[in-house]
Amino acid sequence: MYSTCLLTDSTACFTRVAYPGQEHVHIIPFSLQAGDEIIPDSNDLTLLSLPSHTQSHPPLRCLAPSVEAFQQVYHSLGRSYQNIVVILMSSHLSQAVDHAIQAAGYPNSHAAVHIVDSQTSAIGLGILVQSAAETLQRGLPAAEITRMVRGLIQHIYAVFCLPDLSYLARADQLDPAQAVIGEMLNVLPLFTMENGSLVHTHKIRSPRHMVDIMFEFIAEFEHLRHLSLLQGVPAFDQESRNIRERIHQNIRLVPFNEVTLPLSLATILGPRAIGLMAVESTMKGA
Repeated sequence: MYSTCLLTDSTACFTRVAYPGQEHVHIIPFSLQAGDEIIPDSNDLTLLSLPSHTQSHPPLRCLAPSVEAFQQVYHSLGRSYQNIVVILMSSHLSQAVDHAIQAAGYPNSHAAVHIVDSQTSAIGLGILVQSAAETLQRGLPAAEITRMVRGLIQHIYAVFCLPDLSYLARADQLDPAQAVIGEMLNVLPLFTMENGSLVHTHKIRSPRHMVDIMFEFIAEFEHLRHLSLLQGVPAFDQESRNIRERIHQNIRLVPFNEVTLPLSLATILGPRAIGLMAVESTMKGA
């Protein structure tokens, strides 16, 4: 029996197709509800790839894995592993962490379960999982992996422009009245992720100003480990090109990638969301 494995959810995005320890990483999917139809989420699923009849059902709802689903996965993984380190999307954005904790309270697995609230999602979650997998590959115990992940969480930052606040309102992340007011004012709201919650920081009227603010966000960091541009459907083509060009011109040595928002996350942030995630190096000068 191998000592430890990792369990994450389908909102995780990774910086590489293959990485050390990947064979011990397991994924529990979110689901999307379109009318009466339930569709398991996956990294290959986007709004544009959905069958047309499901796109016509307004709106898609994001469903966290159930308590029963976590129980089944714990039981299955417990046959091969002594420890399961569970790293999931922010508990402020979904019920996945709560369901994972409830499931761990039932004696249905031979493995010890260690649950970490990532306080992030998408590429931020993926980088936590990749770092945990590399630590696991070095043979470190589950407690050390968990400690490392919790330390790295404090170095992940995000800023998002969310043009359609109705998605946040439907996901219980925003008062519906605020969403209506935002639409009436015809502004582009900017949010940052703080301790796993979306915090409104700016109201802007120009997509060009959005680019300036996002780049100011990046410029605050002296030592970056990774930078990602996240988008749903490409609603800001010119702006994303401008962000990309300014990053390549001014921050050349930082690994950079572009990620399509996982569909389950797009149902919360809205399909037209665009954002940047920055991972600060934990070692100055690294």
